[in-house]
Amino acid sequence: MPVSVIVGGQFGSEGKGKVSAYFARNSQVSIIARVGGPNSGHTAVDVQGNTRSFRQLPAGIVRSKADIVLPSGSLIDVDILLHELECHPLARSKLKIDSRASIVTAAHRQTELADSLVERVGSTASGTGAALLDRISRSTDHLRARDVDALQPFLMENTSTYLRNSINAHKRVLVEGTQGFGLSLWHSPAYPYCTSRDTTAASFISEVGLAPHDVDEVIMVIRAFPIRVGGNSGPLKNEISWSKLSSESRIPEGFKEYTTATKRIRRIALFDPAIVNQAIEANAPHKIVLNHMDYVDPQAVINGPSQASIDFVHYVESALNREIDFLGYGPDSLVEKQSIFQKRCA
Repeated sequence: MPVSVIVGGQFGSEGKGKVSAYFARNSQVSIIARVGGPNSGHTAVDVQGNTRSFRQLPAGIVRSKADIVLPSGSLIDVDILLHELECHPLARSKLKIDSRASIVTAAHRQTELADSLVERVGSTASGTGAALLDRISRSTDHLRARDVDALQPFLMENTSTYLRNSINAHKRVLVEGTQGFGLSLWHSPAYPYCTSRDTTAASFISEVGLAPHDVDEVIMVIRAFPIRVGGNSGPLKNEISWSKLSSESRIPEGFKEYTTATKRIRRIALFDPAIVNQAIEANAPHKIVLNHMDYVDPQAVINGPSQASIDFVHYVESALNREIDFLGYGPDSLVEKQSIFQKRCA
């Protein structure tokens, strides 16, 4: 059935937004559904070359005219969503929000700050976990999208029915998953240093209200140098400093990455196949994208890959016992591995 799912294979920030935009543009996607909440941000480059970041809308929309679905499993911070709609206006008919989606409030954010989640587990304190806790406890005070006046123009009683009808009409649905396998509440080897929900493809499909057999493509995104958010965010094997990375790679001295949601400096490490292999077991991906190859070889797209980058890809493939299908170089470059490796041989 025509459903693609994008999932992260490490600790988030693998470049899923860029990958979503690529496949939305190149796979005749009719609908993009984003799961999760405002505790994760996705970034992609639009057709004008501008970098756009989103915490509620799917990043795949920057180069696609697809309809957008925020399903019943979504967690919505209304202020963040409305701000994104101001910056990226959508026709009323293009955005469909499930009336049952949960609302993240200021009280939820305050709860997480009061619980010292930032200090204890490196939480973004976005209120997402507290909102989920309200939902699970079946609080009568828990707000859903149907309770918010500002969302009324976009509401749909049941987006699952809309998605089912679209699939039956042979329209392709892209599910833009959030965060990474290593942050899964159920499957992370680093509990309690994890997020407040599952982060596998199966869970994403559940959150949009579809069935497992609807999926014909799982796309796993990983990065050459995995990251975790800054602070006390949990174990990160082979962690290095940004200055160490600069001295051993092709990135400029003084360069650092910052998280989209909290603007903290990310922690970074050398590639660790262990967490990715666990993610492969849990998600059985059809395709694997290896991003941040520009840290290894920034001129590969222009000059063809260096021997160092070829060796690195072969190391990753050997460690995972899987072929890499796509390589990402920079914010807006995604190429099929076979095509760029042939460039080396030309």
